[in-house]
This record gives sequence, C-alpha cells and structure tokens, in this order.
Amino acid sequence: MTGKTNILLFGATGYIGGSVLNRLLQHPNADNFDITVPVRSPEKAKLLEQLGVKTEIASLSDHDKIESLASRAHVIFNVANSDDLPAIVALLKGVRKAYETTRQPPILIHTSGTGEIAELADGKYATETVYSDLNIDQLKSIPPTAFHRNVDLAVIGADEQGYARSYIIIPGVVEGIASGPVFEEGIAKRVSMQIPSLIKASLDRKRSGVIGPGKAIWPYVHVDDTADMYTVLLDAITANPQSAGHGWEGYYFAENGHISYYEIGKAIGQALVDLGFADNAEPTPFTDDELVNYWGSVFLGNFGGSTCRCRADRIRALGWKPKYSSADLLAILKPETELQWKIAQEKGEIDFSYERSLSVLFQNAIASS
Repeated sequence: MTGKTNILLFGATGYIGGSVLNRLLQHPNADNFDITVPVRSPEKAKLLEQLGVKTEIASLSDHDKIESLASRAHVIFNVANSDDLPAIVALLKGVRKAYETTRQPPILIHTSGTGEIAELADGKYATETVYSDLNIDQLKSIPPTAFHRNVDLAVIGADEQGYARSYIIIPGVVEGIASGPVFEEGIAKRVSMQIPSLIKASLDRKRSGVIGPGKAIWPYVHVDDTADMYTVLLDAITANPQSAGHGWEGYYFAENGHISYYEIGKAIGQALVDLGFADNAEPTPFTDDELVNYWGSVFLGNFGGSTCRCRADRIRALGWKPKYSSADLLAILKPETELQWKIAQEKGEIDFSYERSLSVLFQNAIASS
C-alpha cells in the first residue's frame, strides 16, 4: 500500500467507535492516515473536521453513500450497528468495487458482540461452555440464528470470496468512562449500555437490581483495552498480513476475565449506599413490571441475565495486553453512578427512552437472524 491509507470509520460518535477514532488520531502513523467518518449531525461533522477528520453526512440507511465511500477505502472500521444487514450488504458492494479496481482486497474490521454466544439463563446459572477464538470448529458451530450471526457470516463470506480481508472483534461487556478529544468535544457517547442501564434502573428503584439470583457471568473488557485491540490488529496486519488470521480465522474475542451480574449488582448497591441513595447494598431481582418499564420488554430486560464465556487468545498472540482487571471494573461503578445521577439531574428525570428504543431494535435483530 503506497501513499496515504484511506480509512473509513463507521460509529465515531459512539462509545467504542469514538475510542477507536482517538487511537487513530494519536497513532504514530497518523500523518499517513486519511480518515473519513460518516455522521448524521452537521454540528458533529464540524467538530470532527476540527480534529483533522473528513466527514460525510450519512446514516446507515444511506446505502448508496455507504457503497460509494467503501469503494474508495483501504481500511474500513465498522464500529456502528452490528445487526444492520442491509447496511453491511451495501458496504460489501463498495468493498467489492474497490477490489475490482485495485485487485487488492480492502481490510474490513467489523465489530460484533458476545451476545452471539450467549445463553438465556434468567440469571440462574453460569455457562460451562468456554469459546476460544482459536477453535474454528467451535466458531463454525454457532447457529446461523444466533444474535449478530447473519451479519458476521456476510462479512466472512466476503473474505471467503477473496474480495476482502475480514476481521471481527467480539467484545463482552465493555465498561469504563471513555476519555480523549472525541469525548471532550461532546462528539461521542462516554458510557456503555449494559451496566449504565443497570445503574439507572437501580437509581430509580433506590435499590440495586439483578436478573434472578445474578449467577449469570459475562466476559468484561475496559473500553480503553477494547480500543487498543483495533490498533494492535491494524498494526499487525500492516506489518505482516500473514500474522493476523482473517475470515474464519479472523474472530477476535475481547475479554480480560469474567464477572457475575451479582458482583456488578453488589458494587452498584454499595455505590448507592455510599452516595446516600439506598440503605442496603444487597441487590434484589427485578420484577417483570420493572423490566418493561426500564427496558421496554421482559425479553430484552432478561437478556441481562444471559451468560457466556470466551477467551481472547488470538489478539493476545498479536501482543494485546489489557490493563484493567475485574477489581478496576467494580471500582469504576461508583463514579459511573455519580455520572448517571448528574445526567438525571440535568434532564430532570432518569431517562429510559434509549433503553426502551433498543427493545424494538433487539426484536428486529432477533427476527432477522
């Protein structure tokens, strides 16, 4: 690859995507990057341009624009919706055009999630199945109806057909308050979804909550460690394309251990007590009415009681060294609780509109899988 590297990044206004953009802007080779970011907001586009990023006003439903942008990119980071199959189809059409023009397969780094391997456990147990991203047969055995799977299979299919080099990063519960220029300018969302939603619900009910007894466990990873994965992977591909598996060998789990929802709930409960919002740190089960109130449906609310385990073997082999432990994750929950309370005070309410809107998206994603 000669000249500047044309990088196309979807999801720059999001939690992980904004963190990835920060890493690219601070990369040692940043002067050789020509970064383009599609955004829906003209105001945020102006702020991004002040950081040295090119922008295009477009949403994931603007399929012609997505195809056109992808047709000119050397490297594509998709850190936006991991369940929008029509958008991925449009993106892959552009990738195919790029390949037909240059005869060089573009690099596509797609973001999925460990919901793909989750078991619905209602918080009653921790799965014994552990997925390794080095176990290809195990990865191939994931049913095509699994969450995120239809999009992942389309991405892998492009690699199998030879017109893309595909890599799929699959984080567990991503946590931490994001920082850096993209967040300081108010461009991107600073917090994740799963645990902040639990914090908001716990603030509203004045008692920490869990699904069932909270025995379900998930892999966790800090947002900074997650963002580091993208540049570790990009650097490995750039230095030696053969060193980084792609296609079916291009699954990259993101985890630095596992944690139970009871442990998370207990830490949120202690934060509530410390901050004077509750008098008991012990979490109690959410009722069905609460699940509907906070998450829009019992089904989506109960997803917080699902369970999965995985090992990020492949990215560690490339030199990824996560810094944040489970103790760090639990320590973050008090400042996150303070932040959510501050946001609620500014809005005049604890706002669950985002969580409720996800119920429709979640059901649509399941239906299309």
